This record gives sequence, C-alpha cells and structure tokens, in this order.
Amino acid sequence: MKKATKWIAAIGATGLTAALAVAGVTAASDGHGEHRNGEARQEMQQKLAEKLNLTDAQKQQWDAIRKASREQNADAFAKSKETMEAFRAARDANDQAKMDALKPAMQEQRAQMKQIRDAENAKLMTILNDQQKAQFQAIQAERAQHEHGWRQ
Repeated sequence: MKKATKWIAAIGATGLTAALAVAGVTAASDGHGEHRNGEARQEMQQKLAEKLNLTDAQKQQWDAIRKASREQNADAFAKSKETMEAFRAARDANDQAKMDALKPAMQEQRAQMKQIRDAENAKLMTILNDQQKAQFQAIQAERAQHEHGWRQ
C-alpha cells in the first residue's frame, strides 16, 4: 500500500508541475518580456517614481521631460529602429556583408541614443532633491553594472 501511495503522490506532483509549467508559459507569452505598446516602460517608470518617492508635481515634470525628449528625438528613434530591423533581417538571412555595412551606422546611433539619454537624465536631475539624486544615480549605476555583465 505504501508503494501505491508514493506512486500516486509522484504522479500528482508531476501533474501539478506540468500544469504550473504550462501556466507559466501562458503567462510568459501574455506580453511579459515584450513591449506591449509601452505598458512595460510605463510600469518601470512607476516603480522608479516609487523608489525615488516623487511628488505629484515631480511626476508631472518627469512625464513632461520624457514626452518632450521623445517628440524632439522621434526621427533619431525611427532611424535607429529601421537600422536595427535591417540588421536583424540581414542576420536572419545570414548576410554578413550587409551586417558589416550596417555596424557603423548602429554604433553611431548607439552613441546618439546615449547622448539623448544623458541629456534627458540631466534634465530629470534638475527636478530631484539631493536624496532623490543620490538614489537615481545609484539606480543608474546598478543598471549599468547589470548591462555591463550582460554584454560580457
């Protein structure tokens, strides 16, 4: 009887594990890890606002700075997106010559995006108090460290 109970428990555990795995796959394909029309970006901004303990006025200023930056740099973002799409298409087609031809443009656009982010961050820093500035810089340093580790 003990042997049968163990088998039933094992089968039950396996079934439960399989059900959870399927549920996890369904949840993962439900937009997690995808851009979801800016929802993920908005969620990240809300979490950052909470971490920095922004006031309502600061949140409004923050949003205005971000919106102005997006509008001002829309052409640069569109060009960068086109280049990345062309690079991905070349990679998928295994077209090394096209990929090599696109790399200088991608590097230039990455540098431009960094300048845009740095300018935006400088404007954002002007609305923060000293404690919030320190927190924001710590968060940026943590992200940079994480990205550095990811790239290597």
